[in-house]
Amino acid sequence: MSCWETLADYGLRSLGIGERLLPRDNFTLCQQFVLIGSGMIWNIYFGVMALVSGFFLATAVAVGKASRVRVLRKLSEWFIFVFRGSPLFIQFFFAYFCFLSLKSVSPIFDPLTAAWAGALIVLFLNTAAYSGEIFYGALQSIPKGDMEAADAYGFSGWPKFRKITWPTMLRLAWPAYTNEAIFLFHATTLVFFSGFPAWQQRGDALYYANYFADKTFNPFVPYPILAGYFILFTLVVIGVFGAINKRLNRHLPQESRARVKLRMTMIR
Repeated sequence: MSCWETLADYGLRSLGIGERLLPRDNFTLCQQFVLIGSGMIWNIYFGVMALVSGFFLATAVAVGKASRVRVLRKLSEWFIFVFRGSPLFIQFFFAYFCFLSLKSVSPIFDPLTAAWAGALIVLFLNTAAYSGEIFYGALQSIPKGDMEAADAYGFSGWPKFRKITWPTMLRLAWPAYTNEAIFLFHATTLVFFSGFPAWQQRGDALYYANYFADKTFNPFVPYPILAGYFILFTLVVIGVFGAINKRLNRHLPQESRARVKLRMTMIR
């Protein structure tokens, strides 16, 4: 089987398109590259969807934590504390068994036991908590002079938040938020090892890398391939977020612009 035939058969296998059976023996380097790359589709799905949806919840949580209303402030503080204080791996397990309990109550909750919905909710809440704390710190760091200038120009309420507070918050938080986005993409590898089943072997990149490592008893081929894919997508994230960072800081002098820096998170 040529590499092109392998790509046609297994390129979209993680989505249920193409060859149904996984290769059993005589594994080629092309098969490993293609299947692990196919699994990356799920990692990208989880990462992009959780990041986009979590961005808006994180903004709301940050504003709630900075609110003078005690109920909103405490709800935001406890939300951040719970999801930052517990390991993501445990959150996946706990959520899966909660969703199974809901499924027994009503079939309407059945999609939540599938990874595409249930695991996405966990990632969405987790990144919203971490990003919310980042945004809250940025809110607290907004120069007092900016707020006084906004008041002097007659800004208040929603117009003040939309035109002054929110853009300034994003500009200050963006370098740290970029690191959160990178970590989120790496955290997607935990989905199919935490309780959510891979239906018909439609797993993510780590699922297929682990499959090849188990079958060949040689982890030094599939895992470096997996790492290579994640390094490539990390570079994509850095590039995209760097462009957004330049856009947010376009009004500042060149030497005053905050640059996106990659800071590795060793333990979370």
